[in-house]
Amino acid sequence: MKPRISPSVRSLGYWSAIFSSVFSIAYIIAQLMEWMGLLGSQGGPEGMSTPMGLVWLLTPSLLLGVSFVILMVSIHYCASENDKIWSHLGLTFATAYAVLIGIVYFVQLTLVVPRLMSGDTQDIQLLIFTPFDSFLYAVDILGYSFMSLATLFASRVFTGEGLGKKVRWFLTANGVLIPFLVFQMYYHPLIFIASLWAITFPGSTISLAILFRRQKTVSPERI
Repeated sequence: MKPRISPSVRSLGYWSAIFSSVFSIAYIIAQLMEWMGLLGSQGGPEGMSTPMGLVWLLTPSLLLGVSFVILMVSIHYCASENDKIWSHLGLTFATAYAVLIGIVYFVQLTLVVPRLMSGDTQDIQLLIFTPFDSFLYAVDILGYSFMSLATLFASRVFTGEGLGKKVRWFLTANGVLIPFLVFQMYYHPLIFIASLWAITFPGSTISLAILFRRQKTVSPERI
C-alpha cells in the first residue's frame, strides 16, 4: 500500500468503508430478526420472507453493492504499482458482484414485493426469492462468491504488521468463505459457516475505515 495517497482517495475510501460497514450491519440485524421470525416469516434460514422482510433485508444489501465498489476503487488507488494487479482483480470481481446482486435486489424490491403484497404472483414464479430453491437465490449466491473473491485478491495489497495485518486477515477470512457460499445450494447447513460473513465482512470494512482515516495524504501541489 502506498505510504501517501491523494486527499480524494482517502476521503472516498474512508466514507465508502463507513457506509459498507453500516449497510452490512443493518443487513445482519435484519437477517437475525428474519431467522428469529420477527419479520413475519416462519423463521430459520429456509423460511420464505414476507414482503416486509424482503424490504428490510434487501434495501441495505442493494446499497452495500454500491458502497463496496467505491471502496474497492479506493483500495486500487492506494495500491503500490507492484500490487495493482491484485487490487484490479478485486475491483473486477466487486463490479461483477454489484451487478448480479443489484439485479436480484432491484427486481425483488420493485417488481416482486409489490406483486406479493397484491397477491398477484402467477406470472412471476421464476422470480420468487426462495432460499436454496430458486433462480434468483442462485444468482445471489454467485454474487456473494464474487464478493469473497474480490476481498481475497484485495487482501494482497496490505502488507506489514499492525492495522495492515488486521485488514489483510479480515479480507482473507472473508475470501475463504467461497466454498461454503457456493455449496450451500447442495448442502444447506453450510449456510451457518457462510454466516461467518457477519464477522469477516464488517471486520474488513471497519478496519479499512480506520486505515483510511489514519492514512497520510500527498499535498495537492505534489499530485
